[in-house]
Amino acid sequence: MSLRRVAAAALATATISLLAAACSASSANSTATAKTGTVVAVGAENEYANVISQIGGKYVRATAIESNPNTDPHTFEASASVSEVVGAAELVVQNGIGYDSYMNTIEKGAPNSTRKVIDVQHLLGLPDSTPNPHLWYSPGTMPKVARAIASDLGQLRPSHRAYFEARLRTFDESLKPWLAAIAEFRKSYAGTTVATTEPVGDYLLQALGMRNLTPFGLQADVMNGVDLPPQYVTLQDKLFSQHKVKVFVYNQQVVDSVTEAFLAAAHRAGIPVVGVYETMPTGYHYQSWMLAEVHALENAITKKVSTEKL
Repeated sequence: MSLRRVAAAALATATISLLAAACSASSANSTATAKTGTVVAVGAENEYANVISQIGGKYVRATAIESNPNTDPHTFEASASVSEVVGAAELVVQNGIGYDSYMNTIEKGAPNSTRKVIDVQHLLGLPDSTPNPHLWYSPGTMPKVARAIASDLGQLRPSHRAYFEARLRTFDESLKPWLAAIAEFRKSYAGTTVATTEPVGDYLLQALGMRNLTPFGLQADVMNGVDLPPQYVTLQDKLFSQHKVKVFVYNQQVVDSVTEAFLAAAHRAGIPVVGVYETMPTGYHYQSWMLAEVHALENAITKKVSTEKL
C-alpha cells in the first residue's frame, strides 16, 4: 500500500429495523444465486461492509476484508483466501486513495464483467493526491456510498429494487442523530484545540469545528511510517506541556514508540485522550461508532474524561 495507514436511544430507534435483518459479515464462501437472490458483496474495510449489510439486508451476504480493530491496517496483506472472496463478489466497496490498493490487484486478476465496484475516492471525485485517505470520517461520505450501494444492488437484483431503496431511506434517517450531534457540538465548542497522531479522524474534527494544532506533516509522517524530525517532536510535546490543546486524538491501531511517547506526554499534562480507529470497533455499526466518537470528544472537553478505547 502507498499509505501506512453509547449509541443514543434516538439512533438505536432509527437503526434497529436495519440491523435486525442485515446479514453480518461472514466468510461468504458461497456464490450469489438467482434462486435465493442473495448478492455476495465485499467491503474492503468493515465500515463499508456494515453499510452494505444495512442497505442490502436479507438479500445480501457482506464480507469485510479488514475487520480487526486491534491490528494495524497498514500492515495488511491480502491472502489467497481474500482473493477468492473478492473474486466471487458481485459488489465491492473499497476506499481508494491507495489505502486498499490490493483490491485493484485482485480485481484485475479475477476479471468479472458483471461485478459492480464502488471506489469511494472516485465516487467523491477526489484526486489520487488527496492527502487524507480516511474518507469514512467525513459526514458527507457514507450517504453517497449508501446511495451508490442501493443503486448497484437494484441493478444486480431489479426485483428487489424497492426493498433496497426503502432501506436506503431508513439508513439516511438513522444518520440524523449523528449529524445533529455534530451541529450541536460545533455550536458549543467550535474552535476547541486538539492534537493528533495521524489524520485518521481529521474529517470529523473539521466538521466539528475543532482546531488541530498538530502539523499535517507530522500526521502524514506517522501515517506513512516516516521518522519524525526532532522539531516535530518538540512542537508536539509543547502542545501538551504548555496546555495548548484541550484533547489528544490518538489512533489506537497504529502504535509505536513515538506515538506512545506522545500519549505519555498527554497523560503527564492531564490532557484527556480520545481514541479513534481505522477499522470499526466490535459492537458498533457505522452510525453508533461515529456518534460515540462525538460523545467522547464532548466528554473530553466538558468533563476532562478520556475515552482511549471504545
